[in-house]
Amino acid sequence: MTSSWPEGYSKRVLAEVGSTNAEAARIAPTLAGPEWILGLKQTAGRARRGREWKAPEGNFAATLVMRPSETPDQVALRSFVAALALFDALDAATGRTDWLSLKWPNDVLLKGGKVAGILLESAGLGQGVGHIAIGIGVNLIAAPPRAELEATAMHPVSVLAETGVRIAPEDFLDLLASAYARHEDTFRTLGFTPIRNLWLSRAARIGEVITARTMRDEVTGTFETVDAQGNLVLKTAKARETIPAADIFF
Repeated sequence: MTSSWPEGYSKRVLAEVGSTNAEAARIAPTLAGPEWILGLKQTAGRARRGREWKAPEGNFAATLVMRPSETPDQVALRSFVAALALFDALDAATGRTDWLSLKWPNDVLLKGGKVAGILLESAGLGQGVGHIAIGIGVNLIAAPPRAELEATAMHPVSVLAETGVRIAPEDFLDLLASAYARHEDTFRTLGFTPIRNLWLSRAARIGEVITARTMRDEVTGTFETVDAQGNLVLKTAKARETIPAADIFF
């Protein structure tokens, strides 16, 4: 379960932080290269669409911040890079590849329950992206109580409860950073295609009927694929629907 720290990436570990993504935005202008920020205690974590992300001490809350050179649409594809890295890190920590799967657009499942999530935030710079913050939360030791979640939220699970494996956040960061660096190298040199293909091979519920709920409507159909832009593609009774952003329900 040991892993060496990847060359070219910096690391800072904070005893307490409001939000690792907020800290990433604060330090972004001073970056010399990509940097991981780990908060051992996070007091104001955020999930997608402004939702609260609670992380008791012992769970994992970290952000990778970098200043990318690609166009915004390409930068956004790093959510898939991060998902693959999370899958590999959880596999390395638990040895249970068979229990892991990826849920579009940015969750990792363990035995069908949500164990980890990804939040991308960015700031513009002219026509490009000034920085990107890839926030990652993992329920290493505890999952939030069901009563604290939205009624439609996916059942949360923890690594410890489901596998019996206890891993410290610092040790998990080493696994994650190493895995991320490998997939980032692939993304930079070969583009999105190999990332997409590997992600699809690990996708939850592909070929099954799922529901995608956007801010405006709801679409139910067969999960066919993810396209070259990272969009979800569903086959409905009427047509193939391409969905750039949504919450997914099984």
